[in-house]
Formats: sequence, C-alpha cells, structure tokens
Amino acid sequence: MRLSMSITNFSWRDGRRGLGEQLAEIVEAADRGGLYGVWVSDHLLQVDPYGARPGETEMLEAYTTLGYLAARTSRVRLGALVTAVTFRPPALLIKAVTTLDVLSGGRAMFGIGAGYQVEEAAAMGLALPPVPERFDRLEETLQIALRMWTGDTSPYRGRHYTLEAPVGSPAPVARPHPPILVGGTGEKRTLPLVARYADACNVFDIPDGGATLQHKLGVLRGLCVEIGRPYEQIEKVISTRLQPGESTQSFVARCSAFAELGIDHATVITTGPWTGESVATLAEAAGQIAELAAQDK
Repeated sequence: MRLSMSITNFSWRDGRRGLGEQLAEIVEAADRGGLYGVWVSDHLLQVDPYGARPGETEMLEAYTTLGYLAARTSRVRLGALVTAVTFRPPALLIKAVTTLDVLSGGRAMFGIGAGYQVEEAAAMGLALPPVPERFDRLEETLQIALRMWTGDTSPYRGRHYTLEAPVGSPAPVARPHPPILVGGTGEKRTLPLVARYADACNVFDIPDGGATLQHKLGVLRGLCVEIGRPYEQIEKVISTRLQPGESTQSFVARCSAFAELGIDHATVITTGPWTGESVATLAEAAGQIAELAAQDK
C-alpha cells in the first residue's frame, strides 16, 4: 500500500522561521522518509475543522505551493486533493498541472472534483454553479485535459467550454499523463466519471466496519464492467486521519485492514498542522508496510 500525506492546515507557529521554511521542513522529511506523495488542499480559506479558529487561518494557494515544494523535493509525487473544477478555467488548470509535472520531472498528480464550499465561494467571490452544472463542467474539463495531454489540438466545443485550439506544450513528463484522481463517491455522477476518465478514486474512512467502502467500490466495479474497463486499472485511495499520539503499529494495522478491503493507497491528514513527530510516524509506517509487502512476495 502507498502512503501519502495531505496538508490541510498551514498554521505553524514558529515565529523564528517563515511559513515557507516550516512547510519545506515537513515535506522534505516526507521526501526522505519514503512517502509516496504529498497533497495540499486547494482552497483560499482554511476549511480544516481542527484549524479554522481565529488567528489560525493561514491557507496557501495550492499550485504556487506545489511548485515551491517541487523545488525542495526530489522523489515524492505532488498534487492538490482536490481542485474544485470552477476555481480556474480548464486550460489554465491543465497548464498548471502540466507545468508542475514538467518542472518536477514527472511527479505531478491531478486531483479534481466538483467543489462544495458554499461559504468559501461567497466570501471570496468564487464561482459555484448549481451541482448539475458543476458536474457537467467537471466532465468537460477531464475531456479537455486528455485532449491537451495527447496532443489533440482540434477545436473543443462543450456546453460550458469552447477551446479553438487546446495546445498542450510542453507535454507532461509522466506517461501517458499525470495520474487523474477524481474526488468524491457519488454514485450518479462522480463514480461514473471515475470509471470513464480517472486513474484513481478517493473514498473516505467511515467508521462502519468497511460497509460503506465496500458498497462504493462495488458500485465502481459494476460501472467498470458496464463500459468494459478493467476495475484493477483504477487505484483505490482512502482518506484517513493519523490520530494524535497514534502509534506506528496501530496505524500499520489500520492500513492492513484497508488493504483487505481493496485499498491501494492511503492519504493521511492530521489534527492541526503536521509535525516532525507525525511525519516520522507515517514514514516509519511506510517502511513497515514495504517490509510486509516484500515478505508476502
């Protein structure tokens, strides 16, 4: 199983060092520690329920942050979990992901979803159309991304977006393109988009003994059968939380349970900002999981 860290809270409080250096220290530790990837939230306002208190609302713009982290790391994959489709015009968003991929040597991940934060949109003047339109825009953006990444510059004309010549140059380093993760588990719109376009889905760690997870993955499997796509082509990613003070052994056991349910990749958040200790726990867990996998072979 792959392990990645997800940064949702940028409220470090070491007044001796700048925010950039504190962020880099955490992510460089993840890079050295053998984690698969680093995700950041794509918001303008902090939406972490454990951090959005007065005086603790720092939130960095996602793709500027990812570019900075690309220069400070050499191995970890980098992406936004996930970008709301209405935040940026499709060509600009795809160019940002492609640029990240090129400058990082093929380490970009493309996380995208329909968006949901009504309060943030109202506060910051961001577009947030009705839900059906957001999903229409999400599908069109996925179609445009695949065109730009395969070199198809023919005109694109959808209901919401028109591109006369969607040029994608330079091409991404990752082949065939940066992996696409579509966030969400809705059965009417989201999972069908995963089956048709995505390389990964993102499910959630719900404390119900795995019942919801098994149901959602069963729906996805059925959708893949309907369109003739191998279900195994889609990476199953779960979002989970490293609890304060949780031991490496406890977390490894949790990941083993996820693997039994068909999960390939865990992306991990924390309560509050990441610390050196929590990164070390996650890195140690990654090492133990790798050892267990080698023993199974």
